[in-house]
Amino acid sequence: MREEGITMAAEEQNPVEQNPQGDSTEQLAPPVNENFKWYIIHAYSGFERKVRESLESRITAFGLQNRIGRIMIPTEPVTELRNGKKYTIERVFLPGYVLVEMDLDNDLWHVIKNTPRVTGFLGTGDNPVALSEQEVSSILFRTETAGNKPTMKVKFDKGEQVRINEGPFANFTGAVDDINEDKQTLKVMVSIFGRSTPVEIEFSKVDKIVDE
Repeated sequence: MREEGITMAAEEQNPVEQNPQGDSTEQLAPPVNENFKWYIIHAYSGFERKVRESLESRITAFGLQNRIGRIMIPTEPVTELRNGKKYTIERVFLPGYVLVEMDLDNDLWHVIKNTPRVTGFLGTGDNPVALSEQEVSSILFRTETAGNKPTMKVKFDKGEQVRINEGPFANFTGAVDDINEDKQTLKVMVSIFGRSTPVEIEFSKVDKIVDE
């Protein structure tokens, strides 16, 4: 076995799933096989789901169902704004990494290493490094915590006209005066009693005004 530090840009972007099947948002359950350990597979960035599909196909083809358990892609919920409507999608937050639970040996290493778009394992030399239960859990818990408050993935520009859709200033319109990406807030200048007044508002509580 050997580690290959190949870095290759993806030639295409794998679309995010509107209705993901759990992935890393599920609770970490005990392994079905006491010999199973978690490993990280390096994949081309943007091809994580294609790699998972290829691994699942090869597992069946080589009859390895009893040697490999869960194959998971760390994702987090992100809210996007499209044409004035909000959509929550699952975004890969560790591009190029796929978590695989398995009873690894030399033969299985070669099967996985020769999977299309797989460049190697996390580790050094000939020894892939197994993750501890705590390390795997920390990845899963990060996602679950993020799921309580999805971040907005929407770009605002200074001077852009927006409409407030919630709170005491609902239906007020104004121009964006300041953008705080870290706090996910905007400062919007709205007219109150004929005077331009700054209002700090969360990304999720405003809509872009689209010219028709």
